[in-house]
Amino acid sequence: MKRIKSKNIFVAAISGLLVFGACDVTDQSPVTLVPEEEAFADAGKVEGNILGVYDAAQRGFYLGIIQRGYPFGAASIQQGDMRSGDMYNDQLFYEVTYIGGWTPSTANQEGMWIGTYRLINRANVVLEGLQTALANGIIDQEEHDSYRAEMLFMRAFSHWQLVTDFSRPYADNPSGNLGIPYRNTAISDTERLEEAATVGRGTVEEVYTLILQDLDEAEQLGTNTGVPFRASQAAAIAFKTRVKLHQLDWAGVLEEAAKLTNFQLAASPADPFDSPDGNPESIFSLNNTAESNPGVNGALAAMYGNPAEGGRGLVKISPLIWNEPFWVEDDLRRTELTTSSPDGYYTAKYTGYINRDDPTPLIRYAEVVLNAAEAHARLGDEATALTLLNSVRDRATPEGTPSYDAGALPDGVIQGIWNEKRIEFLAEGLWWYDIHRLSGMGELPGIPPKAASRSIGSIEQYEPDADITLDHSVPYSSNLFVWAIPLQEIVNNPLLAGQQNPGY
Repeated sequence: MKRIKSKNIFVAAISGLLVFGACDVTDQSPVTLVPEEEAFADAGKVEGNILGVYDAAQRGFYLGIIQRGYPFGAASIQQGDMRSGDMYNDQLFYEVTYIGGWTPSTANQEGMWIGTYRLINRANVVLEGLQTALANGIIDQEEHDSYRAEMLFMRAFSHWQLVTDFSRPYADNPSGNLGIPYRNTAISDTERLEEAATVGRGTVEEVYTLILQDLDEAEQLGTNTGVPFRASQAAAIAFKTRVKLHQLDWAGVLEEAAKLTNFQLAASPADPFDSPDGNPESIFSLNNTAESNPGVNGALAAMYGNPAEGGRGLVKISPLIWNEPFWVEDDLRRTELTTSSPDGYYTAKYTGYINRDDPTPLIRYAEVVLNAAEAHARLGDEATALTLLNSVRDRATPEGTPSYDAGALPDGVIQGIWNEKRIEFLAEGLWWYDIHRLSGMGELPGIPPKAASRSIGSIEQYEPDADITLDHSVPYSSNLFVWAIPLQEIVNNPLLAGQQNPGY
């Protein structure tokens, strides 16, 4: 393997070295770096390299170290929640995201950029290595195809995260607005680094086209293992419902959702968190174990946890969502999935305070159901939309609570679906993506006002008549609606220096 020189035009290509570790994804041991010529020398190392990509997604990279939860550990979940505002910032740790105060040099946003492209490059290196392993008879065609499907999914998922963080929504001029560089070749030596530096941002539409190409192939080649900690055919299909929702391809959402016949909603909304690999709803999560976790600064329970129960108390539930009238009082998502302390309410979805072993939930079937509900409503079939909406809501509401009908939703069925998403995926980071999408459609004005940062210090402030100071809204017209390309990338990459987002 040729060493990448310090010139580092593409700063996110952290290393061309490959990784291998334990062969059981449910027990991800710390990875070991190995030279390229040895990385695919036997079947165990091939499998280990696959797991190394998951490790890069799980524990990530931040300021030169791992275990901070970038790109898809607690950091990405918290970034989404801090942007949207249904979860409330109580400390300095993520305040820059909560208040919309980021700049090109903000470390959190730089961590997402570098960590995600580092993950993408690892996936690309493995994709090339799989071809070598197949040619050398180390793996057979079926194994090659299954592994390839996993890596294509991880590549597509990663690029979509970047394009929703750093670009305008698909609904707003997709053929004109800049996307992000789509990296589909491995950067493993100086020559390839120079070649990568010629890949610009493209357009949002072009990025989405490549994402769907990867997902379609992942669906075609993938298998379903029944373990949500590996990217499966079902994960590719489910994720396409999210991607196509952002494209306003309502028929496409329904086409993909109809394929997922082996999944159903769990009996209780707590089941995916009580038993993340033993319920019918979890489609894709990143695994964490006591041996391989994102560290105290990257673990979900640490960041979101009630300090009275062992968490750090950095993020709690906002009193704004807590008092929304559409969230009924005895909803199980209040009684079973929240916990209280004298200073407020916290999520109870993540409880691994000691081992920091809560999986990171990335795709659940409940999302697919609500995506399909919105697609039906957009196409004029409100009856089916209501049925799907109620299937998610009714499992959580107390006995005797009437299901929704059109008359019970004065703001419309689609608004009711958005409200349900805010409750169902609270503390999972998903509401930001809908704010991004709906602002681009002109149906939301941007990031809404939030409870002022570090102003909620008492559970009494969650009373319905409490006086809550509001702040930190970001109109869609503001340059702050999307993040800046990080300064480190701009300094080292002349092409991207000329493609910075406006206003930075």
